[in-house]
Amino acid sequence: MQASRKVNMEEFEEKVVAMNRVAKVVKGGRRFALCALVAVGDRRGHVGLGYGKASEVPEAIRKAVENARKNVITVKLKRGTIPQQIQVKFASSSVLLKPATEGSGIIAGSAARAVLELAGVQDVLSKKIGSSNPVNVAKATFLALKSMMDLKTVAQRRGKKLSDFLIGEAALRVAENEGASDGTVDAASVNASDAAAKE
Repeated sequence: MQASRKVNMEEFEEKVVAMNRVAKVVKGGRRFALCALVAVGDRRGHVGLGYGKASEVPEAIRKAVENARKNVITVKLKRGTIPQQIQVKFASSSVLLKPATEGSGIIAGSAARAVLELAGVQDVLSKKIGSSNPVNVAKATFLALKSMMDLKTVAQRRGKKLSDFLIGEAALRVAENEGASDGTVDAASVNASDAAAKE
């Protein structure tokens, strides 16, 4: 999900995730260049990741920052952590992210930590599987954050009510709120709640 245009880019922090030197073989020998992977974010649910290449370090970082600002996404957060467990693979690196209880902190390596911190995640458990290349790990983490959905989004995509995904008293409360908004109450959710209460 792309971030809205109202996001204030001036509040974004920048962090260099990885630097790498590459060489191009030409007729006269080798031409060296520097690659930079930079993460930007406001620590309030917006993060971007960009890649830049140039012959000098400052220019490579500048290009990476420009690219990252063009790729800013909005991250779904729930009380400082992520709303669901997710595993995403990019190239030969795979990253597993799990929600964590308050106070756990960010349990992650340097590449994944940079992306998660700038996204505003405060508590999360992570595990990298496969290659430990920081570029691939950072991109896998970014894709994982981009792919996450909360329960409301899943319900909208499936054309269902939010109460269809809940049971017991929670389903009854949500069904009442939905009924108040559209004039109807989800009978299936109410019946399920009554059955649970009788048991």
